[in-house]
Amino acid sequence: MSGKRTLAITGGVGGAKLALGLSKLLGPAELAFVVNTGDDFDHLGFHISPDIDTLIYTLSGTGNPETGWGRGDESWQFMQALKEIGGETWFALGDKDLAMHVERRRLLSKGFTLGDVTASLASSFGIEHKIFPMCNEPVRTRVLTDNGSLDFQHYFVGEKCVPRVRGFEFEGSTRANINPDFTDWLTSPGLGGVILCPSNPYVSIDPILTVPGFREQLIACEAPIIAVSPVVGGAAIKGPAVKMMQELGIPNTAERVASHYADFLDGFVLDNEDVDLTNTVETHGMACMATQSVMRTLEDRISLGRACLDFIDQLARR
Repeated sequence: MSGKRTLAITGGVGGAKLALGLSKLLGPAELAFVVNTGDDFDHLGFHISPDIDTLIYTLSGTGNPETGWGRGDESWQFMQALKEIGGETWFALGDKDLAMHVERRRLLSKGFTLGDVTASLASSFGIEHKIFPMCNEPVRTRVLTDNGSLDFQHYFVGEKCVPRVRGFEFEGSTRANINPDFTDWLTSPGLGGVILCPSNPYVSIDPILTVPGFREQLIACEAPIIAVSPVVGGAAIKGPAVKMMQELGIPNTAERVASHYADFLDGFVLDNEDVDLTNTVETHGMACMATQSVMRTLEDRISLGRACLDFIDQLARR
């Protein structure tokens, strides 16, 4: 992949893990990230971008290694003070994390786009790789449940994913514009491949794909596109993906994740535990590779990143 550009599409903790591994293998001129912003919401007067912040903290080494989200060595005096005056505390903002939201609000209030703000924040953390929000306009994921329609963070954090899921809506997606920085990378003659990191297909990747023109550009892309399964042995490594699949009546298998992207995928990465699904995945018109995909250590993240890049090289030579 030397000299070639790679675009990684990511959302959530699992996606950020592979993103970190890839960042250790490819330089800033060779790798960029497109990040889900469907999880974004307004809270306590701040614009919160959970997936962008998770990626920034992960790439900069400032994140909480135990949770995968938030800052490491965090303190919570602000939340305690807010609780004491009867404020809204269901979504916790650590004292260090709060600085991110204060600065984002300041820059947005001056008229900068979310893309501009993200680039500024990433740079302040010493990150040289480009991080592109999927769009600059607000797109909000709403989870349709037995308890009604819930903003994603209210479902995920406030309700702890308990309500039964009936479907999803992506409010504002039809009015959004594809991030032109993404288009520049995707249409670059030097593009070597695209990787969908192991992220929830319904609430981390689908919001990105609903932005007008995004999926179509992937379908038209001439470079290999691969995805890494977030489901291993019928279980989600992180988050509610499998619970959602079961409640929607979708078999909770890696093969069903592959079929979800069948119109644009050239290759799919399974964990070794699911190697018996290889032939079934290939019936969807894509190549399949099995490897160790559960990332517990930095070495695991780098190893999976290298396997993905090797897989793209193999597909490009076919």
